[in-house]
Amino acid sequence: MTENTKTSNIPEKKEPLPGSIEETLLFRKIQHQFPRQFRKVFPDKLAAKSVVIIPSITLDQEILAKVSGHVHYEERLLCLLMLLRMPRTHVVYVTSMPIDPVIIDYYLHLLPGITRHHATQRLTLLSCYDASARSLTQKILERPRLIERIKKCIPPGNIAHMACFNVTPLERTLSVKLEIPVYGCDPELFEQGNKSNSRKLFKDCGLTVAPGFEDLKNEDEIVNALTELKLNDPSLKKAVVKMNDGFSGEGNGIFSYEGMEEVTEWKTWITQHISTRLKIVAPDLSYHEFMYKFQAMGGVVEAFVEGDIKRSPSVQCRISPLGDCKVVSTHDQEVGGESGQVFLGATFPANEEYAIEIGEYGLKIAQALQAKGVLGRFAADFISVKEENGWKHYAIEINLRKGGTTHPYILLQFLTDGDYDYENGMFLTANRQTRFYYCSDNLKNEKYKGITPPDLIDIAMLHQLHYDGTSQEGVMFHLIGALSQYGKLGVVCIGSTPERARNFYEQTVKVLDGEC
Repeated sequence: MTENTKTSNIPEKKEPLPGSIEETLLFRKIQHQFPRQFRKVFPDKLAAKSVVIIPSITLDQEILAKVSGHVHYEERLLCLLMLLRMPRTHVVYVTSMPIDPVIIDYYLHLLPGITRHHATQRLTLLSCYDASARSLTQKILERPRLIERIKKCIPPGNIAHMACFNVTPLERTLSVKLEIPVYGCDPELFEQGNKSNSRKLFKDCGLTVAPGFEDLKNEDEIVNALTELKLNDPSLKKAVVKMNDGFSGEGNGIFSYEGMEEVTEWKTWITQHISTRLKIVAPDLSYHEFMYKFQAMGGVVEAFVEGDIKRSPSVQCRISPLGDCKVVSTHDQEVGGESGQVFLGATFPANEEYAIEIGEYGLKIAQALQAKGVLGRFAADFISVKEENGWKHYAIEINLRKGGTTHPYILLQFLTDGDYDYENGMFLTANRQTRFYYCSDNLKNEKYKGITPPDLIDIAMLHQLHYDGTSQEGVMFHLIGALSQYGKLGVVCIGSTPERARNFYEQTVKVLDGEC
């Protein structure tokens, strides 16, 4: 019997069809093993483990395409290269396009207590060599040979899991093909974090929400909701229309009631003017495209929260495979764009006047989500208005995924071996010193275009724009790959006081503007 004949007698392993019941059941079986692995491996820094990082932003591709340089947002999870500080941990990092070695070197230089050579031996970088606008996970699934290479990069005996930006049916399919669990929310539970279900959960938790309506399906229902809001509060000036699965404000529109003062038939007026009075946040997304997507996703309408002194805090939490709920961080988000709907950056921790309260709300939300079976990181956003007797917090939305405040905090935590104490609203390093940071994903200037990664590193070294491990302060860059083409990059500025953190940022902007 020949070698070929022997091989042909071995039945091929049949994989379940994507989205099938068989795949879902197999995924749940793989996930069911995760708590035991987590209990055994995660507390042990010397355990042999592998983390497969899939930084795919698997969100609505048409809306995502409106975000300049979005393919480079895959670099945001390079913060997880800090896992290599554990000497027996292997990392496999997959991207759409190869990452410049200068950028990888920049991150490895930050590793505390590990030589670059030792870390490099445990790091595998893989690429699809595909710069198209489709999600990274979709590209990986189209390349079975790449999937086999990922599997071969996991050393025998290593316990492995996937770390993703968010988890959709595509990531579920990849998990089944790789036969490793995902540290993230089951796609079947993803709708628990959409705009409609967020409002319902907030109300169940006893939190305040802006007046509004959930589970809307089309333009007629939006018009009815806008009319009802105005009838309930004739002084209302604006309302927000949100797609259930929009992100970073890009699925939102702001409706203005201006011009209704002399009108008696409010519903008729809104019907006639909605196409011109609804300002879409996402650039280049037309009214008809917005409504088409809203009809596909569903969404909410709620009153625009007004206030002379207004903030946008958020709380980030993590639900472990063992069911433990932890408040990871609080931030004050910096927002811009149409009526302040687009995330630009954040200050950590949130304002001391309400950081503890926001943390307590986050824990309530985490416990409610955990009861529904949710796993992994999520963030909850608020709008806070200062009143005579303190701050009033309106819970706005839940994001069942990593976000713009995830990677800055992970960098701070790994670099200082510290942790956030939500009961005191403070971050303490391993030697019990407080640290603060200011971060942004949108440090942007047309003049920055043409600055390559080596150029940026050269500028940073010349002007001492780097993180100092001795003082545990300084500047770290991310989204470096987006700089040359799009003139934008991200930055995390760590200081011993909020003022020092902000000064690092202002110094960074001054240097970059001067060099350009």
